Amino acid sequence: MSTSRSLVRIMPGMAKSPSGESVLTRAVRILDAFGPDDQVLTVTEISHRAQLPLPTAGRMVGELVRHGLLRRDEDRRVRIGVRLWELAQRASPTLRLREVVMPFMEDVHAVVGHSTQLGVLDGDEVLFVERLSAPGAVINLTRIAGRLPLHVSSAGQVLLAHAPVELQERVLRQPMHARTPETITDPGALRAVLAGVRERGYACCPGHVHPDATGVAVPLRGADGRVLAALGLVIPNDDRAWSRVALLQSAARGIDRTLRSGTLIH
Repeated sequence: MSTSRSLVRIMPGMAKSPSGESVLTRAVRILDAFGPDDQVLTVTEISHRAQLPLPTAGRMVGELVRHGLLRRDEDRRVRIGVRLWELAQRASPTLRLREVVMPFMEDVHAVVGHSTQLGVLDGDEVLFVERLSAPGAVINLTRIAGRLPLHVSSAGQVLLAHAPVELQERVLRQPMHARTPETITDPGALRAVLAGVRERGYACCPGHVHPDATGVAVPLRGADGRVLAALGLVIPNDDRAWSRVALLQSAARGIDRTLRSGTLIH
């Protein structure tokens, strides 16, 4: 059974709320309550985050649990169910991309010993779909299935630099919040940085997400030359960061050749 069909069957007698919202909309809000740093929630927390009355949230959580899309722990706290992960993996548009990129990521990670990650553009954010790390690696605040605003990280800047002009202008018009004093929040400065990313072929963000870390990222291109993703490193914020650019670009060339050969169907 597909996820959408499962959700449509939830609460068959309550197709619409008093506000006119569908069951599917409310169910999606419940699922959106969870995040990389909020993997286990109480029904009360879900109710608050999804902006649903507690009885409604409780009933819908129960239905989602019965369908396997959520599950309850022994203490009655709730987390995402394995069934939802299974369905998402089965239809993930990034599945083949990740299969192609992973061997190259592993090679880079073996040399650098810090976090290596893969990000894709999703709306006005970068969504991280793969990540490799190791004990002792420099702090990395990103997570698999985690997101960051495009202006903040090196992967985001790579994706934004090669995004349609309409998206670039929308991001430049929006308020840009800082994670550290080094985060670029001025539209003019960001516009110049994006031009530099396109010219150099990489982004480098020392201290933009965390003072101790530097993000470096390069674009990955499909058979048509379109930028599909960003391959990045999170390494210590020191003078050696720039020396990792060549390694990352070499890996990107190998990935690009594989993508152009037709291994990835998109």
